[in-house]
Amino acid sequence: MALEDYRDDCTDCSRCSYCKWIPLDHIKSARFARACPSIEYCSFQAYSLGGRLAVGLSLLEGRIGYNDELKDIVWKCQMGGACDVSDKICRYNIRGLEVMREMRFKLVEDGETLSQHKSYIDNLHEEQNMMMEPKVDRGKWAEGLDVKNLVEKKAAVVFHAGCRYSYDKELQKTARTAVMMLRKAGVDIGIMGKNESCCGGRAYQWGYRKELKASARRNARAWIKAGVKTVVTPCAECYYTFKRLYPEIGLTLEVVHVAEYIDRLIKKGKIKLTKGVPLTVTYHDPCHLGRLGEPYVPWQGTREKIYRQIPVWKPSRPRYTGAWGVYDAPRNILKSIPGLTLVEMERIREYAWCCGAGGGVLEAYPDFAAWTAAERLAEAKATGAEAMVSACPWCERNFADTAESLDEKVQVYDIIDLVQMAL
Repeated sequence: MALEDYRDDCTDCSRCSYCKWIPLDHIKSARFARACPSIEYCSFQAYSLGGRLAVGLSLLEGRIGYNDELKDIVWKCQMGGACDVSDKICRYNIRGLEVMREMRFKLVEDGETLSQHKSYIDNLHEEQNMMMEPKVDRGKWAEGLDVKNLVEKKAAVVFHAGCRYSYDKELQKTARTAVMMLRKAGVDIGIMGKNESCCGGRAYQWGYRKELKASARRNARAWIKAGVKTVVTPCAECYYTFKRLYPEIGLTLEVVHVAEYIDRLIKKGKIKLTKGVPLTVTYHDPCHLGRLGEPYVPWQGTREKIYRQIPVWKPSRPRYTGAWGVYDAPRNILKSIPGLTLVEMERIREYAWCCGAGGGVLEAYPDFAAWTAAERLAEAKATGAEAMVSACPWCERNFADTAESLDEKVQVYDIIDLVQMAL
């Protein structure tokens, strides 16, 4: 696909501003009614979905050229998809998030990249990770674990830790805990160790689609050689990449987030939560596990217009509304922990506010990433919760760093850590 293929999406926008808010029937207060961090932070129409559709059309028609202001509009967005989900309430036919991706792809392919991203992409090419670390150190997080190395042995399940868990020393214990937990539950699981590669999804969000294909081929070859049938990951971004993007290029393995897998094992009685955890917590839905975590649905067809006005797809095209992401499994786990109380924030499930770390924002616009996280921390604090829980290391890192910088006392946990506390 190319930006030209989305011309109708750009022209069909009616400027209704639905993209800026969560749906009206879900609003509980004016304070937490907004959906899009970008328009809230920048306070200029071009930074909304509707504004970016207008910018995309201007690019197509040659009415604007490349400059730093355009790059700022294109990349100052976490690509979390809240605008796209809200917009589909009013304009189901507009593929807003796809248009924004295509704008990034076009700029990258034309050599108009963001300088702040260059070193990260170079490291991905050279060391196969997005953490500015050497590939040789990727497997150190698992040193001493009694788990199969799938370069040497075979297993039905591969545990893909992802770049953040592999290199973030403060979070590595969470990945280790998850592997030990699954092993004790009898799962035939293994890891790729230092041979694990980046999923490629983060680069794809930034506009580098060739890197996604290279990563997918590399991972798929390794998994198939190891006899893998199921991919389990604790990272929401990896989950989205494997579940939604890899099938588009032919990968058909089962993909499960670790929270889903643990929920299954609890229901089967293979993991038993018996210890009390006297905490009041609130759960943050990661964008890539929630609204962007819907399964890929293959489709081939054509787009037509009734009376040259009303767009239709023949056959009917899948609609990704965010409703079928992974929402229940993490909540099921939390409700299974004795003594723990779950209180919900106002914006949850497909209408959750982004953590701020995605889309290249954390790397290029750290102040914007921190502001976005601070907004979510304020929403969590308003519930009266003692701690925030999530199921993505990128969310957890951005929340923890922002809370520390603001001297907020809220604790940030991975859901795996709470399960371990209850064993």
